[in-house]
Amino acid sequence: MVAAAERKAAPANERPGRIRVENVMKSFPQNDGSTVVALGGVDLEVEAGEFVSLIGPSGCGKSTLLRLIAGLNPADSGRLLLDGREIRGPDSERGLVFQNPLLFPWLSIRDNVAFGLRSRGIYKERQEDVDEFLKLAGLEKFALSYPHQLSGGMAQRASLARALVNRPRVLLLDEPLGALDAFTRMNMQDEIVRVWRERGTTMIMVTHDVDEALYLADRVVVMSPGPARIETVIGSGLARPRARSHPDFLHLRARILRILHFGGQVKEPSYQI
Repeated sequence: MVAAAERKAAPANERPGRIRVENVMKSFPQNDGSTVVALGGVDLEVEAGEFVSLIGPSGCGKSTLLRLIAGLNPADSGRLLLDGREIRGPDSERGLVFQNPLLFPWLSIRDNVAFGLRSRGIYKERQEDVDEFLKLAGLEKFALSYPHQLSGGMAQRASLARALVNRPRVLLLDEPLGALDAFTRMNMQDEIVRVWRERGTTMIMVTHDVDEALYLADRVVVMSPGPARIETVIGSGLARPRARSHPDFLHLRARILRILHFGGQVKEPSYQI
């Protein structure tokens, strides 16, 4: 994990949360009467202030696990806990950012970011937070713009600001960069790291991109094909800022690809000096 000295401490009332997943199982009924088991007994701990990436084959249950942690769906069995308290439904302590920004097109960017505070009836006492998080996302000059006037990367930054303005103790990211072009995606990765280090929020991110997982996370959780279980957990140990061409980065990348069996013949690279 990144040393505490590398990250600004969050205020006491915004203490990052610790997530614990205990033998969680989840299945979904199908139209033909059969049942698909998405999660086959998942155990996972995410420490307060940690950044964890979930990676695995498409359809293995990564997003399902994220939705369970968010409280959007109940588990069939097992427990999900935030600081020892069982998660029983959605809560402002856990924010969720989706692959697409899902901004309200009829609202300005400022009103989109403020939406959660208005819904909770706390906008009047917290309206200064909206300006703070617009600035944090680099969108203060676009506060009065509308979603269709923003680029994809800017819209996703607005989505991040909307989630962060509620000051969640855990931020869940469901492939939030998957729809972006390669250059915008890399820039947004740096933005996410910056926000994480400034806010100290616990972050759990689903991604299909091995490089992205390694670039962002303290630990990479590799999940097996459905019904998903935790295949292995890899602590990167990589210093920040990270270089994608560094031999240690490439070594871990090859290791994860080998675990995932991509191509069936992935080998760790050898290095010559």
